[in-house]
Amino acid sequence: MTTEVVTAAASDRARMVMTIVLAFSTEPMVRWCWPHADDYLAMMPRFTEAFGGHAFESGSAHCTIDRCGAALWLPPGTGPDEEELGRIAEERIRGSIRDDVYRVTEGMAHYRPSEPHWYLSMIGVDPTRQGKGYGSALLDHAHRQYDRDGFSMYLESSNPRSIRFYERHGYRVIGKVQSGSSPTVVAMLRTPRSATASE
Repeated sequence: MTTEVVTAAASDRARMVMTIVLAFSTEPMVRWCWPHADDYLAMMPRFTEAFGGHAFESGSAHCTIDRCGAALWLPPGTGPDEEELGRIAEERIRGSIRDDVYRVTEGMAHYRPSEPHWYLSMIGVDPTRQGKGYGSALLDHAHRQYDRDGFSMYLESSNPRSIRFYERHGYRVIGKVQSGSSPTVVAMLRTPRSATASE
């Protein structure tokens, strides 16, 4: 099945954020932060905007043509909104785990490449469309563009199923971070491939 992927328009922003909220409802790390449905649904849209929202301004937010799959890529030299993420942690993450959240965050920063790279801050597919090739289409769309630029691509995941998926797309594990009762977050890197390299 071929799924068309396009650059998101400004009008797609709210829908893409909600697609990611649905997709991340079983992601171990965010559900550890917000285990109750009401807290998760209240905070995840705000978190998504802080963690990946710069992709919309940068023209590197990609979506499937039906807007049921979304990927937020942050260009080299940019990153999440650290100030807003700090406010979210202070306001809406339980004090009993907040220090562990900070330790995991610091650990992830340690593995992030120092050289210019594309950062896949978030990617998600509406659960009703999962297993239909949407995630692969989103990754392939970005890889074709960013391989030409010669930049590596970096991501983090706490979902074992997703980690296997990324490995099939050329990412390799470069580190793991865990603190206290937190899930393990895995850092992954994909080096650029030449235009003639086989996927």
